[in-house]
Order: sequence, then C-alpha cells, then structure tokens
Amino acid sequence: MSHSCCSHGAAATPQKNVAPAPAGTIYTCPMHPEVRQEGPGACPKCGMALEPAQPTLDVDDGEARALARRLAILAVLTIPVVAVAMGPHLFGWMWPEPWATVARWSEAVLATVVVLWGGAPFFVRGWRSLVPWSPNMYTLIALGTGVAWLYSAVAFLAPSLFPPAMRGMHGHVDVYFESAAVIVTLVTLGDFLEGRARRRTGEALRGLLGLVPKTARRLGGDGTEEDVPLDSLRVGDRLRVRPGEKVPADGSVLEGESHVDESMLTGEAVPVAKRPGERLTGGTQNQHGALLMRVEHVGNDTVLSRIVTMVAEAQRSRAPLQRVADKVAAWFVPAVVAVALLAFAVWWFVGPAPALAHALVAAVSVLIVACPCALGLATPMSIMVASGRGARGGVLFRDAAAIERLRDVDTLVFDKTGTLTEGKPALVDIQPFGMERAEALALAAAVERPSEHPLAAAIVAAAEGEGIRTDDVSGFQSTVGRGVTGRVGGHDVALGNIGLMNERHVDARAAEAAADAARAGGATAMYLAVDGRLAALLSLADAVKPSSQPALDALHAAGVRLVMATGDNEATAKAVASSLPIDEVHAGISPEDKAHLVAELKRGGATVAMAGDGVNDAPALAAADVGIGMGNGSDIAIQSASVTLLKGDLAGIARARALSRETVKNIRQNLFFAFVYNAVGVPVAAGVLYPFFGITLSPMIAALAMSLSSVSVVGNALRLRRGT
Repeated sequence: MSHSCCSHGAAATPQKNVAPAPAGTIYTCPMHPEVRQEGPGACPKCGMALEPAQPTLDVDDGEARALARRLAILAVLTIPVVAVAMGPHLFGWMWPEPWATVARWSEAVLATVVVLWGGAPFFVRGWRSLVPWSPNMYTLIALGTGVAWLYSAVAFLAPSLFPPAMRGMHGHVDVYFESAAVIVTLVTLGDFLEGRARRRTGEALRGLLGLVPKTARRLGGDGTEEDVPLDSLRVGDRLRVRPGEKVPADGSVLEGESHVDESMLTGEAVPVAKRPGERLTGGTQNQHGALLMRVEHVGNDTVLSRIVTMVAEAQRSRAPLQRVADKVAAWFVPAVVAVALLAFAVWWFVGPAPALAHALVAAVSVLIVACPCALGLATPMSIMVASGRGARGGVLFRDAAAIERLRDVDTLVFDKTGTLTEGKPALVDIQPFGMERAEALALAAAVERPSEHPLAAAIVAAAEGEGIRTDDVSGFQSTVGRGVTGRVGGHDVALGNIGLMNERHVDARAAEAAADAARAGGATAMYLAVDGRLAALLSLADAVKPSSQPALDALHAAGVRLVMATGDNEATAKAVASSLPIDEVHAGISPEDKAHLVAELKRGGATVAMAGDGVNDAPALAAADVGIGMGNGSDIAIQSASVTLLKGDLAGIARARALSRETVKNIRQNLFFAFVYNAVGVPVAAGVLYPFFGITLSPMIAALAMSLSSVSVVGNALRLRRGT
C-alpha cells in the first residue's frame, strides 16, 4: 500500500517503464515481489503496474509525459472550479444572475470532467482492490472523491431532496465539487513528483547497463572483421578490442597486451594489466593496446548482467522492518473507513447545522488524509536508493534483509588468503632434501597444475618462470585443507601440509626447523614427498592487501570484533595478524570447522558476518548472519553470500556497514514520519479540535497534506544517494 501505487497506474503513472519486452518476459510488482506473471499487467494487491523482472536500458518515458499532460489539463480545469467556489468566501463578491447560474453549471461540469476523467484510474484500482479484498490507498481515494462528487451532483441537480435547513435563500444546497476536483488534481500532482523522484532510483542500474557498447568487432573464420550487434555474439567468438574501446562481453585475452580500466567493477582507478590468458569483463574500458579476445559469457551470464539482476532483486525485496508497515497496513484501510463512518455519524447527530454537510466533509477528509501512501513508501524507497548507491560503490546486496542485518553485525570472521591478503602468493624458497632443487620444483608444479588453489598457481608460475618443463599428472586428488597427490613420471608425489604427510606416513622431521622459520616470517610451508619420502620444503608468501590495515582499523574502532579463520598454519597466521588489529586467530581449521566457529559465535550471542572468497569458505558464508563474498573469488563463494564486494577487499565491508546503518536510520525516519502523520492527521480530519478551537480540515487541505507526505518520504530516501 503506497502512494507509489498511484505513480505506476495505467494512464496516470510516471513509472520507470521499459520498452516492450520480448514474449515470455516475467513481470513483477516493485512493492510485492511475490507477484510474478508472464507479460505486463496490474498488481492484484496494490494496483501498481508490473515491471519486467530483468532490468533493461531501454526506457520509455511516454507514460511520464502523458501524466505531465494530464496534470496540466487537470490544473487548467480545476483552477476555475476553485475560483468559482471559493471566490465569494475569500473576496465577498457574488455572481449576479444569470452569471451565477452559468458559474454553478461551469463548476459542476468542469469538476465532473476532472473527477470522472482525471480520477478514472483511481476508481478502477479502487474497485479492483475490493475483488480480492486487498484494500489499499485507491480504496480510500475512490471513496473520498466518489462520495464528495456524488453528494455534490445530487445536491446540485435535485436540491429539493434535502431538508430546508440545508438550502440557502435561493434554494441551493452547498456542494463540494471543488473538493473532489482538487483532491484528484493534487493526488495526480503527488504521483508526478513522486514518479519523477522514483525514476532517479533506477539511474544506478541504467548507468551500469549503459557501460556495455552496442556493437562488437567480430573476426570471421577467414580473418575478416565486421561490426555486429551485441545480441548476436556467441560463446567462442573472437573479438577485436581496439584502444579506447569498451570490452563488449566477458572473456579472455588471446593476443595482445594492454591496460584495462576496471573501476566500474572495483572502484579502483588504477588500470589493470592484461596479457594472453587474462580475464576480461564486459563494460570495462580498454586503454592503449589492441586486444584479441575470446567470448566466454554473453547475455544474462555476464558479470555486469548478474550484477544488475542482483541489484534489481535486492531493490524489490522486503526488509524485515517492512513487517511493521505490513502489519499496520493489514487493518489500516478498514480502520480508516470505520473512523470516517464514526466521524460522519457524530457530526450528523451532534454537529452544528448543516449537520449533513459537516458530516460529509469530515468523512471525506478522513478518507483522503489517511491514505497509507507514506507508510507504504517508507521502506521500499530507502532500499531501492541504498541498493543503487551500493552498486555504484562496488557493494552488491542480495536482498533488503542483508542491508538491514549488516547494521547489527558485531563480529566479523574472515579468511586470510584472498580476503586479508592479495590472494596471489609467490614461491619464495625451496629447500630440497636428497633431491635437486629443479627436479623438486618440476614435480611440485606437475602435481599442482590441475589445482585451482592460489598456492598451486604460485608454484606452477614459478616453474614456468624458470623455464622448467613438467610431466603430466595422473590419479590427481585434492584433499581440502591438506594438499594434493598424484603420479608424475612414475613417482607417487604428495604436496601439502604436515597433516597430509602424517596421513601418508612420511617422516618430515628433517624439515621442521625450516618450516618453523618460514611460518615465523609469515610464509606458508608446504612439504613435498616423493615415493613416501620427504623431498623438499616449499615456502610461499602472500602479501597483505594495502587496504586491509585501514579497513580493519575502521571496523575495530566501530566496535566490531575481528576474527581470522584460516586453514594455514598457526605460526603463519599469527605472523600475518601480528601487525593488524585482529582479536582472535583460528588457524589450521577445515571448511567445516569455519562453519562450526561461526555457529559457536552465534550461540554466544554475537551477530556474525563472514567474509571469504574460496570454495572452502562457502559453508561458513552460508552459516553466518551475513555472508560477504569477495568479488574476485569463486562463484560458489559469491553465490553463498548475501553481500558481494566487487573490489574484493575488506575496505568494502566498512563501506557496506556504514551504508547499512544509514539505510536503517533512513527507514526508521520514514516510518516515524508516516506513523506520526497518520496519528495526527486522522483525528484532526475527524474534527477532534473543533470543540476546543473551532478547527476543521477541508478535503482539499487533506489531499494536499497526503500528497506532500509521500513526496517528503521519497525526498528523505533520496538523501541516501549522496551519502547522508
């Protein structure tokens, strides 16, 4: 139930509409995401026009322009109605006959056009709300304007039906055409202002979609090149990306070297070097070199499309705070109708003459002032703006609940490799035991080549850098948290931690001193065993990200308990953590142990966020109150998370938490304003101040207040765009 329902109606809706979508497109309600159907239509719960579930760049402003024209026409028709009705009261002049009759007929005809034509969408949606019995703001608007106009029409055309006390010296009964006309015009004005503001919440998504070029330069099988539309690209196509052009789709570099500006994803201003084999993301900006790339993802499978979809779903999701508004809304409209009837009865039986006229004014004012517009908008508008702002800053929220929960996080658990550190370890030392160094490195690289672990990539890169050839591995097996095994060149090879060595009964005591020294320096020690005997100790180091120190300092200063959980050795973990404000270090733990650690912290009363980037972090991410996936990590880690940091560093957590706190504060401000507005407006409209101060609220003032309340809530939510 929201005033935004008005701004998305058929002919009177300045919604963020899109160009006609392809057949089979799923549409959903922005305020009731559970409503989904194939093709466009109106929401059966609130009357709002449904929008495509998948956002698009093509925006059709035709309906917004139509609403602007409708508003202009209604204003032109309403101003004379108000002038005729209020002139005698404000300026004391009266129309002489026959002009008085002309004025009365002009007022009636113009107001009727305004109500029946301008208010038609309100009446249609008001009626539809009664069919599934889901009363909403249209119910109240239709009742208020309908009653005011119908009473006025009967009083104007058949004044003899009313008692003599309600008729003036010329036999006329007071009418309220101007109230009905002004209500319709002001509600339409509120729709226009709110719709224009609400369209601004979609600018972040349209900005992201606009990053991708419209065409791509594709290479044919015969080497010819042609510019083709983006939707004609297929996986496996080869594309030429010239200097200064944007990357058309996700893929990898085949030939060439360049630097690519990936700030639209990461917020990092420094361009990233790209060489053959490096990944490219659609929408990023190529700098000076020419690149030949292979397309690997197109359409909705691209990173950019997934980001847009995630943000759009987050914008439409419902925050836990929304439950407050939902509970109130469930009984709000029936209660308002009851109050209006009660006010009507009290004024009719004990009010001053003309009692029926006063009773009607009070009932209509209650119906109009109590439209639950601001209440319905309070949460969704803040969530939409916050999701868009987060996307611009490289923070993606899966849903509204994640935005709200992150504010209450008091404990952050995070992995070391790839989260706290760069995730790009390098081989710093090899100490052989009864084997040549080059041979040990060749066997280690061979057994690690099938692995996707960052440590494996570092060993393989070291061998390639030294020009060492490696044999193929057979029987490869990877044990999460321990290491890898396989058969290389007729030898059984095992490479991993001391746990793997003990499991395979390898005597590694000769390497203990060297391993302890490596760990004390913050490096990871890996044991290489060949045919059941210790062959070498490999030391790998991973530098802490420059952004980790200030990010952890900020979180610690904010009262967040910092816990590092890593599968690495305790000495290595503590060496890395020694210069950082980390409260606890849990080392040598498995993925299951990380999940158990998170569960244990939650049982202790903590609200836990878990940040990680690997497959081994997925169980803990799912177990946490808020899972935070690093954008440079594995797909399963990101899918298990409720918040994704595109830049992939801990600084994003501080930004996301600050945004969460701002958003919840903004929602509470909106809800407070909406509740106070209705708590004050309804009694005043009912006439509780009349016995003490002689004050009543006219339907016109009620309509103006209702529209301004909605616009105020929208304006307050929009403050989040600039970071209040």
